[in-house]
Amino acid sequence: MSWMTVYRERLGTAAEAVQGVASGQTVYVGSGCAAPHELIGALTDRAEELEDVQIIHHLTLGAAPYIAPEMKGHFRLNDCFVGSNTREAVNEGRADYVPIHLHEMSRLFRRGVIDLDAALVIVSPPDEHGFCSFGIEVGVTKPAALAAKVIVAEVNRRMPRTLGDSFIHVSKIDHFVEVDRELDEFRPDPPTAIETQIGKNVAGLIPDAACLQLGLGSIPNAVLDFLSGHRDLGVHTEMFTEALPGLVDGGVVTGERKNFHPGKVVAGFIMGTREVYDFAHDNALIEFHPTDYVNHPVNIARNDNMVAVNSAIQIDLTGQVCSDSIGEKIYSGFGGQADFMRGAALSKGGLPIIALPSVTSDGKTSRIVPNLDPGAGVVLTRADVHTVVTEFGVAHMLGRNVRQRAESLIAIAHPDFQEDLLAMAHKRGLFGRLFPGGLPGR
Repeated sequence: MSWMTVYRERLGTAAEAVQGVASGQTVYVGSGCAAPHELIGALTDRAEELEDVQIIHHLTLGAAPYIAPEMKGHFRLNDCFVGSNTREAVNEGRADYVPIHLHEMSRLFRRGVIDLDAALVIVSPPDEHGFCSFGIEVGVTKPAALAAKVIVAEVNRRMPRTLGDSFIHVSKIDHFVEVDRELDEFRPDPPTAIETQIGKNVAGLIPDAACLQLGLGSIPNAVLDFLSGHRDLGVHTEMFTEALPGLVDGGVVTGERKNFHPGKVVAGFIMGTREVYDFAHDNALIEFHPTDYVNHPVNIARNDNMVAVNSAIQIDLTGQVCSDSIGEKIYSGFGGQADFMRGAALSKGGLPIIALPSVTSDGKTSRIVPNLDPGAGVVLTRADVHTVVTEFGVAHMLGRNVRQRAESLIAIAHPDFQEDLLAMAHKRGLFGRLFPGGLPGR
């Protein structure tokens, strides 16, 4: 039987495609900018027929109707990275948060730790050989789909055909639903003046021929704005971002001096806009792979001069980093932060960097604190943190004792909070005495 015959036989409406989902089952929903909204809508339309259906995903954009209060008892979300669309539900107890390193999430499905009954995904139209691409979200979605008992796919002609380990054959998919709508888009807010200065400080640490990973948010994108003078940079990153095409076109990112996947940009997914999706379409420069490959610290470390740049919500004076919660309130997740910080630390010539503003957006609270807030989650331990950057400079932490770490962090804290931090550090017993003559450099 030809693949075209299989495709036509399995083609139907969204309502027909989700009829097989039953009470008590576990359903993966495509993550990132690849949430299959037509299938999600068809499934939640069946809410009154269903009980205790578990939904699992890793950060989705757009509507998430399965977390509405009236869905209680019908659907329950397990969110592995909390976004703005699910944050309220998680913190009100209507949905759950699963703390997990991103490289381990694919393995949950592959090993059957989470037994998936169905996967709702988006794919590109099949090529002449019957292969569809997972497009902008390969990282978690391909492993989830292959592990699920049933695969239900929206076939969206606007999904780019991305290359690498990104394909699935028509014969592997149980139901197809053709849709024609724009994909979700993500555009970070323009960097503030403080974030711009942080980006400049970080860029000054990055040598030519480095291999980059840049996490989610305005600061990593601000770093990219200061790399136009660099040469032969490589990229090995979980997320392909909005600013990368410009660096590729400008000859800054070439990958020519990479020793792992030389000449290639390696990524797991795209969080961006239509322009980025078009850039990635059928682009042989970019290889997409599942995150248990991209994010595995051993693979990250295979890149010499690996530079990982990630942000944080708080850091205490000994170097503990919180980046998934504000106190007890869950804000985001682990993502690939620890994966890349540890991989970069193992890399020959590698440099793991935590970059954060010295104060909260209202300027009233220091992000460098004597102790993390009660209930705050430690995403990176003291031993994971090598370099910290704020708008006021760089603190080198590797090999430093806790007294030296506190001195370095206070020196790059906002001046309005330095004296209080110094006093609290002394109270904690981090210093035998105060700095003679005040803070370093003052």
